[in-house]
Amino acid sequence: MNTKNNSQILILSALMAALTCIATMIIKVPTPALGYIHFGDGMVLLSGILLGPVYGSLAAGIGSLFADILSGYAGFAPATLIIKAFAALLGGYIYHGICRHTLRQNNRILGVIAGGLGAGAIVVTGYYLFSAFILGMGVKAALIDIPFNLVQTVFAILGASLLLPVLDKVPVVRKVIYKRS
Repeated sequence: MNTKNNSQILILSALMAALTCIATMIIKVPTPALGYIHFGDGMVLLSGILLGPVYGSLAAGIGSLFADILSGYAGFAPATLIIKAFAALLGGYIYHGICRHTLRQNNRILGVIAGGLGAGAIVVTGYYLFSAFILGMGVKAALIDIPFNLVQTVFAILGASLLLPVLDKVPVVRKVIYKRS
């Protein structure tokens, strides 16, 4: 990869991290287990789809980490970094696995849905384990947040499904996504 492409990917990664942070912070609905529902997971999924495993994971994890720190959830920030990075990684891998041979619209939508479900499984499991064992809520009490994380997964899939066709019209994004598909 040449210097211009490296610069474009780094800039797009920083942009996705910032958008993830903003989307996470803009509307927050608190949940009973001290977390919150937000729109940032759509950007987490898009980071994995657009940027691939390394840059997508970093953008998703760092953007989500900063959202937690800036929103007063610093205690969640280390777990969020890891959980969201792995969610972007798995979501992107699943998306690209489905879309590997063609980028027809129906395959892309299926890819976003399947990738979102995979990423959501990471988020639900990761925060459950964090709440149960690190926060010390216990295995039964931590179950209370699972439905809220599932709702967030649905919003992530919807958001990514709506934004991907829009971002696909941006020339530098098209260049990056088609190189990685």
